[in-house]
Amino acid sequence: MTLPRATTAAEGRDLILTCILSAPPAKIFRAWTDPALITQWFTLADWRATSAVLDVRAGGSSSITMRKPDGTEMINNDVYLEVVQDARLVFTDAYTSAWEPAERPFLTWIVTFEAFEAKTKYTVIARHWTVGDREVHENMGFHQSWPITTEQLAALVEQA
Repeated sequence: MTLPRATTAAEGRDLILTCILSAPPAKIFRAWTDPALITQWFTLADWRATSAVLDVRAGGSSSITMRKPDGTEMINNDVYLEVVQDARLVFTDAYTSAWEPAERPFLTWIVTFEAFEAKTKYTVIARHWTVGDREVHENMGFHQSWPITTEQLAALVEQA
C-alpha cells in the first residue's frame, strides 16, 4: 500500500507538516538525534547538512552546518527544550548554548513521532515568534522543501 506523503499547512504563527512514515517512532527519532544520520537526509532546497553536533537532552544544544553548492555556509544553533525518547523533540533558536538569549529568535520546532499501527504519524511544527516570521519562512520555501526533506528522511528510515 502506498502511504500518503507529507502535507503542509499554515495556521496562525505555525507552519505544519504531517505524514505517515513506514518506520517505527524509534527509528525516526534516531534519524533526528544521531549526527551521522541527520547529515544523510536533512537538506532544504539547495542547502545540505554537512555536519551536526547534537547534545540531545533538555538544555542541550544542537549545531547543524548547512552548505550551498557554491560553498556558502549557514550554522543553525538551537537549544533542546524537551526530549522525550522516541516520541517528541522541542528545540528553539531563542537561546544559544548555555541558555544565552539569541540576538534574533525566529522559531521553536516541535517534532512528534506517534506510533500509528506499525508506522509513525510524523508531525513537524515550526512555531514562529510572529505571523510575519511565519510568512518569511513560507517565502523561504517551507511548503516546497520540507516535503522533499521528509521524503529523504523516509528513504533513510524505511530501508529494510
